[in-house]
Amino acid sequence: QVQLVESGGGLVQAGGSLRLSCAASGRTFSNYAMGWFRQAPGKEREFVAAINWSGTSTDYADSVKGRFTISRDNAKNTVYLQMNVLKPEDTAVYYCAASRRMTMEKRAYAYWGQGTQVTVSS
Repeated sequence: QVQLVESGGGLVQAGGSLRLSCAASGRTFSNYAMGWFRQAPGKEREFVAAINWSGTSTDYADSVKGRFTISRDNAKNTVYLQMNVLKPEDTAVYYCAASRRMTMEKRAYAYWGQGTQVTVSS
């Protein structure tokens, strides 16, 4: 099993950057693909980015491609989301999650963190 805790959210102006972290506990972190999802008020939780167990393959939603970068450090049991050129529409609660396979489908993710708020002002 995996326990996940996100951090790094906050307030930022449009065009700015934030780096989110997701700390995992448990011995099996490196066996899971990891994903980032986000949810704005009144919206469905949506896929943002994913990375495979070894960190050699990544996938991104079209809305963040070229601006966000997902990475992981298995030695530190941590996954990151570097967010650049932030836009007001990026405002949401961001969640990290663990899955058996790298996928954009949220139903495939068995473990979820508590979320961290990201607010981007105009």
